[in-house]
Amino acid sequence: MSDNEEEQPQLSAHALAALNEFLQEKKDQEEKYQEALAGDLTKFDPTEDWQLSQFWYSDETAETLAKEALAVVGDHGSIACVSSPTSYKKLKEMKPDSVVLKCLEFDKRFEIYGEDFIFYDYNDPVKFDADLKNSFDLVIADPPFLNEDCLTKTALTIRFLTKDKILLCTGSVMEELAGRLLSVTRCNYVPTHTSQLQNEFSCFINYNSKYLNE
Repeated sequence: MSDNEEEQPQLSAHALAALNEFLQEKKDQEEKYQEALAGDLTKFDPTEDWQLSQFWYSDETAETLAKEALAVVGDHGSIACVSSPTSYKKLKEMKPDSVVLKCLEFDKRFEIYGEDFIFYDYNDPVKFDADLKNSFDLVIADPPFLNEDCLTKTALTIRFLTKDKILLCTGSVMEELAGRLLSVTRCNYVPTHTSQLQNEFSCFINYNSKYLNE
């Protein structure tokens, strides 16, 4: 064995097992994505991209928000999910065909949802077709970053899109700013995520809730 070969780092059994698990998860994700592209959208289950500050809701939270949204808009309403793809996915499963639903996202993996997908960059907050202005009965929004700039720009998006009602999910530390920008108040319900986040999250609304203030 040469000196160079002797100097090559060797993975421990634990590290090698972790690497193999990661590679298998990537392979499984790609297979599911290809199945979804073939028409089975139930197979589309993307992993969080932490570089995009993606943190998926727990299934319980996604279902609660979906039930709330459908109670708000009724059987013939319209809902925009802004930077909230797990809300969109659960609503897609639960809504009647008569409800209009859109997924506004920066992550182009969600283009798989076809006409429901609208590319969205919070740094360009009102770059939309004019016919989307004040066209949604409810806007559900979850700004990707917990800072004043991101919430302020997302608030411009929300106000552009909504006819009236707003459901905002963000860090509790943003309560005062959210109230000033959107006239929303904090709910009793506390959303949870599949990842253990250190920041406390809250829901904020500007209407009387059926499920979020029990």
